[in-house]
Amino acid sequence: MSERAGLTRLTGNGNGECGEDDCPNVYRTERGTFIVQGDASDAFAPPQGEGLVEIPESVLREAFRALGW
Repeated sequence: MSERAGLTRLTGNGNGECGEDDCPNVYRTERGTFIVQGDASDAFAPPQGEGLVEIPESVLREAFRALGW
C-alpha cells in the first residue's frame, strides 16, 4: 500500500519506506487519529492481517502521561 492521501507525515525523512531507512513514522489522518508505520514487532502475535495501527490522539496523550512526558 503506497497511497498516503489524507495523511500528514509527522516524522521520517520523507520516503516512507522501511527498507530505505525511513522507519518508524507517525502520520496524522484527516480525522485526527494517528497511523504508526514501522518494523514488525514480535512482542505478541496480533490477528492475521494487522499491520498499520490507527489510534486516537487520546491514546497517545495517555501514553505520554504514563511516561511522565
